Amino acid sequence: MRLGALYTYWVPLGFVLAVTIIREAVEEIRCYLRDKEVNSQVYSRLSVRGTVKVKSANIQVGDLIIVEKVSGVLPLWSCFLRTDQLDGETDWKLRLPVACTQRLPTAADLLQIRSYVYAEEPNIDIHNFVGTFTREDSDPPISESLSIENALWAGTVIASGTVVGVVLYTGRELRSVMNTSNPRSKLQQWLLLRVNLDMGKIVYSWVIRRDSKIPGTVVRSSTIPEQLGRISYLLTDKTGTLTQNEMVFKRLHLGTVAYGLDSMDEVQSHIFSIYTQQPQDPPAQKGPAITTKVRRTMSSRVHEAVKAIALCHNVTPVYESNGVTDQAEAEKQYEDSCRVYQASSPDEVALVQWTESVGLTLVGRDQSSMQLRTPGDQILNFTILQIFPFTYESKRMGIIVRDESTGEITFYMKGADVVMAGIVQYNDWLEEECGNMAREGLRVLVVAKKSLAEEQYQDFEARYVQAKLSVHDRSLKVATVIESLEMEMELLCLTGVEDQLQADVRPTLETLRNAGIKVWMLTGDKLETATCTAKNAHLVTRNQDIHVFRLVTNRGEAHLELNAFRRKHDCALVISGDSLEVCLKYYEYEFMELACQCPAVVCCRCAPTQKAQIVRLLQERTGKLTCAVGDGGNDVSMIQESDCGVGVEGKEGKQASLAADFSITQFKHLGRLLMVHGRNSYKRSAALSQFVIHRSLCISTMQAVFSSVFYFASVPLYQGFLIIGYSTIYTMFPVFSLVLDKDVKSEVAMLYPELYKDLLKGRPLSYKTFLIWVLISICQGSTIMYGALLLFESEFVHIVAISFTSLILTELLMVALTIQTWHWLMTVAELLSLACYIASLVFLHEFIDVYFIATLSFLWKVSVITLVSCLPLYILKYLRRRFSPPSYSKLTS
Repeated sequence: MRLGALYTYWVPLGFVLAVTIIREAVEEIRCYLRDKEVNSQVYSRLSVRGTVKVKSANIQVGDLIIVEKVSGVLPLWSCFLRTDQLDGETDWKLRLPVACTQRLPTAADLLQIRSYVYAEEPNIDIHNFVGTFTREDSDPPISESLSIENALWAGTVIASGTVVGVVLYTGRELRSVMNTSNPRSKLQQWLLLRVNLDMGKIVYSWVIRRDSKIPGTVVRSSTIPEQLGRISYLLTDKTGTLTQNEMVFKRLHLGTVAYGLDSMDEVQSHIFSIYTQQPQDPPAQKGPAITTKVRRTMSSRVHEAVKAIALCHNVTPVYESNGVTDQAEAEKQYEDSCRVYQASSPDEVALVQWTESVGLTLVGRDQSSMQLRTPGDQILNFTILQIFPFTYESKRMGIIVRDESTGEITFYMKGADVVMAGIVQYNDWLEEECGNMAREGLRVLVVAKKSLAEEQYQDFEARYVQAKLSVHDRSLKVATVIESLEMEMELLCLTGVEDQLQADVRPTLETLRNAGIKVWMLTGDKLETATCTAKNAHLVTRNQDIHVFRLVTNRGEAHLELNAFRRKHDCALVISGDSLEVCLKYYEYEFMELACQCPAVVCCRCAPTQKAQIVRLLQERTGKLTCAVGDGGNDVSMIQESDCGVGVEGKEGKQASLAADFSITQFKHLGRLLMVHGRNSYKRSAALSQFVIHRSLCISTMQAVFSSVFYFASVPLYQGFLIIGYSTIYTMFPVFSLVLDKDVKSEVAMLYPELYKDLLKGRPLSYKTFLIWVLISICQGSTIMYGALLLFESEFVHIVAISFTSLILTELLMVALTIQTWHWLMTVAELLSLACYIASLVFLHEFIDVYFIATLSFLWKVSVITLVSCLPLYILKYLRRRFSPPSYSKLTS
């Protein structure tokens, strides 16, 4: 049996499809334009015709591409690059060219040689590369091995200078592309509600974009704004998202005295007094001679500490050309305005910048020497005898230098307190002060020195060279020789460096935590850095313990470590990507069960694919919604895998922002995006969907009642225009106006994030609420239809007027009773709908007796039916609010 004409089915369906197609088309066009912008970036390519411009989409394997930043002066045969778009690390990495090509007069001569490159097949590993470069036009042919030190992956950034590289991989073979998962469709749709919800989502997206308190926010996917209201897990990147990528020197501790940002002028005064031999007059007090002596002693201690920090590092000062093209000439000038520091660690740059601010400036460095400038513009020359780079195993670095003015040889070392505690001379303050500084979220380094006699150094050098020539156990022998120096060193100071957090990160994380959202930090940075940031950002609260998951390599070790972790309660977890991979391989279920119970989780040394894997596992194991936020290309996989992806436009570019569902300019905007817009969108969608169901079931119930009473006869009174008009003209605007409703003000939602926690239970769209609304719809539809059948008098056609008018008034009244915060557009929608119905009665004379509607009898009967259908529900609603009020009722009273 078919109820109604065919157009009553095809017209609504066509409208639904049209709205959906238009909205999807707009978003696809925006995505196409973003991709076209990226693929249209112009690069310089070497060719036989000289340098030509080529779009990135047209670059092919074998092309010689010129990559440059600003013209600068670099150490010969090297360049620095940033890889934060791949691995999230902001430190600059040294890259070396193919040696046999460096003797060519110009870059254009590369086109004249006969050579080829063997490269390994494309794979996902961004930390290793195997290849060879062979030049055949020499006699004999020259072959040179290629490693990661010769590779510049797409997505990395040249820090300074110019590089000419040959393209080995393009398109889907790029490491950055292979580390990016394919985006999935993120839909939260109900077919019967499609048109109303799709239009509602458009309104939600428009409101988010127009919010002046989160300027610059962009909604790139308008299909999922209500999912922002039910996030259970937030997975965030660290560098550039929680932090600013800017290291700041915060503390110098000498044991008996500590210098903070507010007392750095005292350090500067001590350095000045040492190098100018003009000690400042002490304050007037008894014993001036003793005070002067004490001050000189303190000045010497400060000087030794600052000098050690200025020498013990791997930093290279680089001078931008500023019109000077000769490297020696540029370095000779030592212009402060032209100098920038380059190093493999931003921490070291912060330390060297601090020594410059207090008077001891690193002005020059090469492989064998270093130059410092004093406050009196004197240049101190040091010869670099040996350097021992930092490794993640040793957790320390050292350097042996000779002071050219005195000939003194000094071994300087800095490292983590856990290893340096056994190297320095006994003291009673190191452990305590390191703990105090770490609790403040500072990265602590212990600095020490040891003076070496000439004979002592010569003996060490002989043993060191011999160890490096060993064929068997070379690394062990080298480490043993170095450790012979690493004993009874003089402790000079502790340094505390802080990675500056983004604005309002701490209150934002606290808000998310109070809202019932668990925050996981996934970063490519090292363990110590990630742990310090977690403490500094208060991702881990002060009263929570931290369990550092030790490095495991096999099933047995993973089993033991999981058992150790299981015995701890209310404990944050810190784990490396390598250990995580082992745990997920053998104990995926057990690990995820334990991790999900943690108040916070920090995963360091995470590859981009690992980040996406963690998101996927959380979705599968918990069944809850996830939100991923990041700012770099290495976060794209995680963002696309999550239920809601949020990109932050930061220093690492716009890759994450363009790939995300929502784009924000600062991490702190995430709080308002979830607490206010996510919550409102979810509650509004719930109310909207309930009323669409109610509206449809009411008229369907009336049709069913009428048919059953009259032995399943056809239902002419609800055919054609009446059905379409009821669902669109007469009730659509009031029902749709619910997208403007809100239960609390935005300020209250931000002040009490616990209101967000209530949504995680899913009550607004649960099976219970659905069944309640189904019962309400059936009851009201039956009441209206039976009431019309009982109260009509002589004319059968009067049933149409009574029932249809009562139906419309009931729907308008139900909307009015549901609204919690009136908006002027809601009032307009109610009055406009009622006016449209009254005006259209002139055209409904085929179905409705217009003269009968003008009688008092009609108005009385309609009023009775409407009140009977709505009044019991209003009484129940009032009683519920009276005896079981919602959580926000006290806030709005």
